[in-house]
Amino acid sequence: MKEHLSTVLPNHQFRFREKHGTIEQVHRIVDTISRCLENKLYCSAVFLDISQAFDKVWHDGLLFKLKKHLPHCLFLILKSYLDKRCYQVKYGDDLSEVHELESGVPQGSILGPILYLIFTADIKTTDHTTTATYADDTALLSAHRNPETASSQLQKHRTEFERWLKHWRIKVNEKK
Repeated sequence: MKEHLSTVLPNHQFRFREKHGTIEQVHRIVDTISRCLENKLYCSAVFLDISQAFDKVWHDGLLFKLKKHLPHCLFLILKSYLDKRCYQVKYGDDLSEVHELESGVPQGSILGPILYLIFTADIKTTDHTTTATYADDTALLSAHRNPETASSQLQKHRTEFERWLKHWRIKVNEKK
């Protein structure tokens, strides 16, 4: 699985990659901003957190991406891992009906975060902005000598990013 991940995960994703941890990603963002200051550029940025990232992974979308990127035998194993997952709620002595999960990856599992990263590996990027992701956190940065251009480039990227989020049924946590 690890060998397939290296070909699927984008360079801007710093989770589950050797020598690419939180500190390295923060350093990359700070370095980008510092270079802007040194070169007298304006830097516009937006920092986003995906709402209930692991709970809301759309199974059909994830299976589509797994089938596209992984060998068929590995796809079938992961499909069986996600298919027919059920839950039931107990409150006191009462039990709810059994319901099938149609979204989410198992929390606390080794595969859960990896499946999320595969699901979000094709996140929209642009040539005029910097994208920095670490698991479910994303930073978009734009630099330019003209502040309006920096903001405009960032807004264009954010609009494309929001279209991508909507298509894959992902929501941004507006409160963070």
